[in-house]
Amino acid sequence: MPELPEVETMRRGVEPIVGATIERFELLPCPRKPISVTPGLALFRRRVEGARIERTGRAGKRVVLWLDRGDAIIFEPRMTGLLLLDEPPDPIYNRVRFHLRGKRGGAKQLTYWDRRGLGLIRLLHPAEYEAAYGLDTLGPDALLMTAELYRERLGNSQRAVKVGLLDQKAVAGIGNLYASEILHLAGVGPERTCRSLKPKQWEAIAAAALEVLETAIRYEGSTLSDGTYRNALSQSGGYQNEHRVYAKAGNPCPRCVSVTIERIVQAQRSTFYCPKCQK
Repeated sequence: MPELPEVETMRRGVEPIVGATIERFELLPCPRKPISVTPGLALFRRRVEGARIERTGRAGKRVVLWLDRGDAIIFEPRMTGLLLLDEPPDPIYNRVRFHLRGKRGGAKQLTYWDRRGLGLIRLLHPAEYEAAYGLDTLGPDALLMTAELYRERLGNSQRAVKVGLLDQKAVAGIGNLYASEILHLAGVGPERTCRSLKPKQWEAIAAAALEVLETAIRYEGSTLSDGTYRNALSQSGGYQNEHRVYAKAGNPCPRCVSVTIERIVQAQRSTFYCPKCQK
């Protein structure tokens, strides 16, 4: 599933369409499970056609396009969704296309592609957006988190810290892959309860989160073995080559070298860690 680095890469990748006008919105034929478009197709089309894209944004693991009419288009890629300015990996999974005009030499279209069809596209008024993605429902963005915020939002929880980091109401954007990477860099055991962590460990987690996420963004995210994730120009990310522990069970720990990475299951998700470095 695309996490903060992949979605931030998508957001940055579609920046060239800012200033363009949506000339036409098209639902593309796809023989697979249809994606969810809200509100209904006819109303969605009426509200976006003729609108100008003013800026891009991100709400956790979602890309947001803000229109001059005040509405926001939210793309939630879920497992396999992509926003593309270039040709898709396989056109059979193209879902919708925004035909654009008004920028000389700029992108002429934006395509949402989704192999499994689990993604969502929503069009919301500002008040609806705030209700759905404001701080009352979605935690602070992981790139803005501090040690104090981590302690405030998770410090009293009895949950394992790895599970706590996945709670989007506590901190927005961290998913399964990057939680394992963050905790390894921080030297914190994934099964430790949030409540048991000391201030220095929260400081280590906050510092590690910024380092891991910002580095992953520079590498334009992680393209895993299934090859699904691509940036807006349909190119693979590069951070998968920098993973410390994710999917590395049985390999030597890159920090201590003397112990192999282990895999456990937490909240029905795989967790990878070093039992020596993350006691």
